[in-house]
Amino acid sequence: MRILVVEDEHKVGRFIKKGLEAERYAVDIATDGRRGLELALAYDYDLLILDVMLPGVSGSNILTAVRQEKPHVPILILTARDALQEKIMHFERGCDDYLTKPFAFAELVMRVKALLRRGAVDRRDQLRVADLVLDRTGRQVTRAGKPIELTVKEFALLEYLMAHAGQVCSRAMILEHVWDRSFTGFTNIVDVYIRYLRNKIDRPFASKLIHTVRGVGYVLREESGP
Repeated sequence: MRILVVEDEHKVGRFIKKGLEAERYAVDIATDGRRGLELALAYDYDLLILDVMLPGVSGSNILTAVRQEKPHVPILILTARDALQEKIMHFERGCDDYLTKPFAFAELVMRVKALLRRGAVDRRDQLRVADLVLDRTGRQVTRAGKPIELTVKEFALLEYLMAHAGQVCSRAMILEHVWDRSFTGFTNIVDVYIRYLRNKIDRPFASKLIHTVRGVGYVLREESGP
């Protein structure tokens, strides 16, 4: 899952980014409204977290602009303003939730998870393909009832593939959703992590679930019969 945080207070932005990454999300940060709006419209984010008071373009105006172009993306308003009319105005403009500063990070995480479950992409708490089960709430994976230990990125990659089971996912799509915008590592990182996943969820089992589509990417699906 990929999240955009638009927050001009650098300490707050770094705090949110670090905490959400610990929860296994890919996080991009914008520190002004113009850049935030540019990123929000250019990339397919799973969730936006917008401060209201931003230099350049306000969070309220970003909300309005994004809602016109991307009506289904979940948006959380994060602000020190707690007046009822302020909240009503943002809900009328199309925000999905509203959290006032200062806030407990545990509450932010709870709201983020709730919004992601309600989003346009499949947000079920549990994803299942054949005998492979991924529990989003407990952050656990099993196959044929046997627990499988995954790293943060392995879990994020598997979650993306399972949420799009049966669909061919290109390397570019996977990079955009599993790794954040600042990733500058080697270009075959997706292939490397696919190999890691195969060693854990396919190699010990007779039926293989991760399939290569040559020249395109990968698809997770149950093997068809002979």
